[in-house]
Amino acid sequence: MDEEIIKSDDIKEEESKESSSEVSADEKKIPITKDMNIGYILQLHPESAVLLMSVGMGCITCYAAELESLAEACIVHGLDADDVVEYLNGELGLLTVEQ
Repeated sequence: MDEEIIKSDDIKEEESKESSSEVSADEKKIPITKDMNIGYILQLHPESAVLLMSVGMGCITCYAAELESLAEACIVHGLDADDVVEYLNGELGLLTVEQ
């Protein structure tokens, strides 16, 4: 009986790990690109929310933001995507990627 309980706990723990949206230390080093979805950017770098709002993207938590790339959001808000990427990566201390 104890063995069954242990196995059950192990399965629950493994399922919890799989469904977790925690970001690894390596993922936190991933620089932002204009092709990334806003939702993914916020998952990798939650602190980017304040930065995105500071450049005029006030509705970053709306449903469309989950599906919209940073480039698309920049078009909607009349911003240059490359400038926003450079700003975000600079403020977050991330290495930039040549695009």
